[in-house]
Amino acid sequence: MTTNLIELEVDGGIATLVLNRPDKRNAMSDEMRTAFIDALERVAADKAIKALVLTGAGKGFCAGGDIAGMERRMNAPAGEVGFNGWHRQQRVHHTQALLHTMPKPVIAAVNGAASGLGADTALACDFIIASEWANFSWSYILRGIVPDGGGMYFLPRRVGLVKAKELIFTGRKVDVDEALALGIVDRKTSGETLVADAQSWAAELSRGSSTALALGKTILNQSFELSAHQVFAQGSQAQGICYTSSEHRESVMAFLAKSAAKE
Repeated sequence: MTTNLIELEVDGGIATLVLNRPDKRNAMSDEMRTAFIDALERVAADKAIKALVLTGAGKGFCAGGDIAGMERRMNAPAGEVGFNGWHRQQRVHHTQALLHTMPKPVIAAVNGAASGLGADTALACDFIIASEWANFSWSYILRGIVPDGGGMYFLPRRVGLVKAKELIFTGRKVDVDEALALGIVDRKTSGETLVADAQSWAAELSRGSSTALALGKTILNQSFELSAHQVFAQGSQAQGICYTSSEHRESVMAFLAKSAAKE
């Protein structure tokens, strides 16, 4: 699947989605977001796709929200600014939720600057692998706004509350080595092999049961908000579903056959 703004390729069960607006450092316009949502929904629905790698074209991962779009919103009639902003937020949150709740592993392969919404988009993925050219900044404060792409939820869970406040209050740039030390980045690799390394990692993460992975991810995503009792209860329900899956049955039968052959 290819559009002017989004490229999506699938190889060996691994989808690679490229934000393709390099002349704007892949800043997210409304049109690009629509194409992004369509691509994410396709990946989520396609059972043949086992994992997703997200990266950016050119020198940047994603420079955040499109400044031209911000200008248009400010120039809207006064009585429409609030509702227009609310409507845009619904689209932003839907996009980030698609990444966060994707029922398969999602890896952000950060090839350059991830700023504002771009940094939040990386955090909405399960894992982040970054090149030596990557950097991160929650630069919303410099535009007089707050992180609206999940940064106030995801960042404290990676770096702790106090450090998250410092990064959000200052909007300063974090280079890849500091990001790795803080836990923002999970792995660092060469820019030349970044996407290939991300794809290899995605294949490793998605070798197991797709059913068990999707159910386990759903519970893990909520585990900081749920009580132990609730996690156990959801785990029991998920396990009941796993018991009925063909993946569970086939793996158990293969194990029993192998054991019988050794006797």
